[in-house]
Amino acid sequence: MNAESMLCRKTLTSIEGHVLAPEWREPRIGIVHLGIGNFHRAHEAVYTEEAMLAAGGDWAICGVTLQGDVTKRDALMAQDGLYSVVERGPQGVRTTVVRALREVLALPYDRARLFDLLAAPDVRIVSLTVTEKGYCRDTQTGDVDLDHPGVAHDLKHPEEPGTVPGILVAALRTRRDAGIAPFTVLSCDNLSHNGAALRQVVCSYARMLDAALATWIEHQVAFPSTMVDRIVPATTEADRDAAAEALGLRDEVPVPCEPFRQWVIEDRFPAGRPAWERVGAQLVDDVMPFELAKLRMLNGTHSTLAYLSMLAGFATIDEAISFAPLHTLIHSMMTHEIAPTLSVPPSFDLMAYRDALLERYANPALKHRCAQIAMDGSQKIPPRLLATIATRLERGQPISRLALGVGAWFVFLRGRADDGTPFSISDPLASRLTALATNAGNAPESLVDALLGCRDVFSSELASNEACQRALIEAVTQLSGGAKTAIENAAKFG
Repeated sequence: MNAESMLCRKTLTSIEGHVLAPEWREPRIGIVHLGIGNFHRAHEAVYTEEAMLAAGGDWAICGVTLQGDVTKRDALMAQDGLYSVVERGPQGVRTTVVRALREVLALPYDRARLFDLLAAPDVRIVSLTVTEKGYCRDTQTGDVDLDHPGVAHDLKHPEEPGTVPGILVAALRTRRDAGIAPFTVLSCDNLSHNGAALRQVVCSYARMLDAALATWIEHQVAFPSTMVDRIVPATTEADRDAAAEALGLRDEVPVPCEPFRQWVIEDRFPAGRPAWERVGAQLVDDVMPFELAKLRMLNGTHSTLAYLSMLAGFATIDEAISFAPLHTLIHSMMTHEIAPTLSVPPSFDLMAYRDALLERYANPALKHRCAQIAMDGSQKIPPRLLATIATRLERGQPISRLALGVGAWFVFLRGRADDGTPFSISDPLASRLTALATNAGNAPESLVDALLGCRDVFSSELASNEACQRALIEAVTQLSGGAKTAIENAAKFG
């Protein structure tokens, strides 16, 4: 395939109907984004390009992959940073080429260029989508995990960091020493209190190296919290073919997504920011009510759907939610067990939000794989399900539907569906968790007891709660008769 048939800056003039606006100046890089995955490219990058079109500013993005794999960097840079966002909804498909991404780097290969950018006064925001495990966070204390191999390396070699806290602290030290104002650190991950959580990790890491630097970061660096939402599946070859058909050009890195998107941001940006509020983002004083609603209503039910589906044999979320008893279960879970734990502004209609989520799940065009959502359960289960369970237990309220979601994760860790089909467990604690699940045997009580003993997931208070234990044992007992049967039984109670 020759260069002229590839998506790149030279070929933009041939696809003016697929860009957000024909006028475009090349802005300077103002944002460095760690974790240049599909979600960022369908979310923050789109908002940022729209904001620059609406109000100007030099907020082009340099994306960084931290995985040591140059494939994504090379594919994006071969296209001059361009890629298409393919929105699929009930009304059809819309393909838009995004231009906000100017450069892509890969650690450890591009370390010098990355730190040059992080020290540049023009770079005023460093944002992240690295998933929960990328924070290298001790889930019990909230501080940096000193047992993490990457953290141990970075503390010994602080000038050659590879972890998120190591990179941020090294860059902030350089800016402080040079008298350059710090950048704002913007977490866009599904992590409770994500800004505050990242601040604690970064400051605790800095304290291990330089107490004065840690104090400077605490007082001078802003870590606003955010709530992000858009369903963005992994890219498939079919997505590449669809993008090529729409554009008449080959795009190796298109991003499929749903039309819906949401971004709620705590408005603390001492060094400035794009005019995101001009293009649909909500800038607020307190993100927490929105964050909890999304974390518990969407993410909690997403995980529940994923684990029940992996056992029952549903491959995608739309396939799962089309199973009427599972639709009923998830509807009831949001209505009766999750929504009552939330306190939201009067303008936020939780029942309308519930209905919108169910409609989004049923979108047949997305094909969001349950296996993708099921990854990293040890990181996702505590904020998505266990926090809601703890709130209801404190109030003496039942948790049977929530417990079924957690119980499905327990059974999922055995690594096989109800029909015997094996699947792999992708999780930072995979070896430990699968050993616990396998060695526990078939008795529901043994499985629950073994996994409740994992302190990286369950607090001692929650693990010792008798009501929690009983609900989980009942859930696993129900699941031992097959996930579909368990779902049907749970749905009978509305």
